[in-house]
Amino acid sequence: MKDYRYILEPYNGMKTRYRCPNCEKNGVFTRYLDQRTGEYLDDKTGKCSRAIKCGYHFSPKQYFSEGGISISEVQKKPLIWKPKLKVKLEPNYIDKIVLEESIDNRLSNNFLLYLSHIWNDEVAVHLANEYNIGTSNHWSGATIFWQVDNFGKIRSGKVMLYNPVTGKRIKQPYNHINWIHKVLKLDNFHLQQCFFGEHLLHKHKEKPVAIVESEKTAIIASVFLPEFVWLACGSVHNLNNEKTMVLKGRSVVLFPDLGCFDLWNDKIHKLSKLATYRTSTLLEEKATDNERKQGFDIADYLTKPNIINYITTNLP
Repeated sequence: MKDYRYILEPYNGMKTRYRCPNCEKNGVFTRYLDQRTGEYLDDKTGKCSRAIKCGYHFSPKQYFSEGGISISEVQKKPLIWKPKLKVKLEPNYIDKIVLEESIDNRLSNNFLLYLSHIWNDEVAVHLANEYNIGTSNHWSGATIFWQVDNFGKIRSGKVMLYNPVTGKRIKQPYNHINWIHKVLKLDNFHLQQCFFGEHLLHKHKEKPVAIVESEKTAIIASVFLPEFVWLACGSVHNLNNEKTMVLKGRSVVLFPDLGCFDLWNDKIHKLSKLATYRTSTLLEEKATDNERKQGFDIADYLTKPNIINYITTNLP
């Protein structure tokens, strides 16, 4: 394997992720490290993880080019520093009583209010019970999407704030997203994520599985298309081999957001060989240019009037 002098910094918690100089989002930018000195290159040299909505990547080669230097001149120098090997840690878990208390507190949950607007209170309560949708006081009206694994253990919960009328996430004046173990200030907590909705695999063993990016999308799609068990991986880059080990023997359909088809379809050979996968082309075939720019997902279509019949007759 070729040794490179400059590498993207290995992940070691959010302290190793920075504000992107292009989209200006916090915690999404990975900087390049000099393996010879252990120091960073210029602040703008790195890669944004928001592949679709930003896509910024300023490489060491570009950095040196701007200064009139060939990267081959510095790349040949011997390595005298190596990054520390990452030790695999066992996941920590959240006490069940914390989840239960959050589910009992539903009066001020903006996301559940939004679900009630789409359907009614009865459906919203059913979905809260089915998917372990909790409420947090971290922000007024905030939602907790609990990640409960295939063994019923609670990995953590993603805390997010929604507009109760539009169902859109609140991103101003900052992106309202956090983790419950951070809210609770649990020291030395090692988060190892699982699929959101993973606990439903035992309950619906006969159903094929559908995987989407966002928790909101999985919840909405589960009502319109109940023939699948709907799971969410949490972000576009969060679909991986480790997570898919729980899908042994299942038939799985991936429903990527618009603009992410190639990214997810190319990942199939890297996922667990215990399941069979295919990627839905439904959105790619029918989307408008404006919908592509906005990164629509299947939930954006399902909540449109008169669209459900078309989707159900064109499922893979």
